[in-house]
Amino acid sequence: MSTSADRIDALLPQTQCEQCGYHGCRPYAEAIARGEAEINQCPPGGAAGIAKLAALLGRPALPLNPANGTEKPRMLARVIEDECIGCTKCIQACPVDAIAGAAKLMHTVLADDCTGCELCVPACPVDCIVLEPMPAAQLDQAHADAAREHFRQREARLAREVAEREAELAARKAAVDAAAASNPVLAALARARAKQGKTP
Repeated sequence: MSTSADRIDALLPQTQCEQCGYHGCRPYAEAIARGEAEINQCPPGGAAGIAKLAALLGRPALPLNPANGTEKPRMLARVIEDECIGCTKCIQACPVDAIAGAAKLMHTVLADDCTGCELCVPACPVDCIVLEPMPAAQLDQAHADAAREHFRQREARLAREVAEREAELAARKAAVDAAAASNPVLAALARARAKQGKTP
C-alpha cells in the first residue's frame, strides 16, 4: 500500500486542510490507496487534481464532491497585527507551523510556509486573520513538498510531547506509589483516594 499511497500523496496539494475528511493529505492518500476514500474529496486540488488521481489509478474522473467543499483559488492567511491578542489559538490550529508568536504577544504568518488551509481563521476569537490571494509561485511542487515535510515534523513533535507528558505522569505516579508503600500514612491516604474513586 505504501508505494501507491506515496504516489497518490505526491499528487495532492499538501494544504493539510482536512476538507477531505482526513487529518491531512497523507491519511487521505492512504485511504484512497486502501479503497476507503474516493478521489474527488480534495477541494484545493480541484478538477485538475482529480484528473491526475484518476489517471494514476486508472479510474474515471469524478466531479468534486460538494460535501467536501467547492473549488476556489488558494488564499494566504495574514494576521492584522494591531488586532491580535496573542491567544495562540491560530498557532495551535496551523498544521504546518506557519504561524509564529507566543502567548500574549502578536502573531504573524510565515507567508512562504502558509498552505492556504484556512484552519486558523475559525480558530481566531477576534477575527484578526484575513485571507489574500496566494502568489502563483507558491503553488508549485517545491512548496507542496515543503508543506508535507512541515506537517510531518509537526505531527512527530506533537506525538513526542504527548509521550513525554505520559512518561512524566507515569514517573510521578510510580514515585507516589513507592512513597506510599514505605509510609503507612501515605498508604492509608492512597487507599482512601482509591475508595473514593470507586464510589459512584
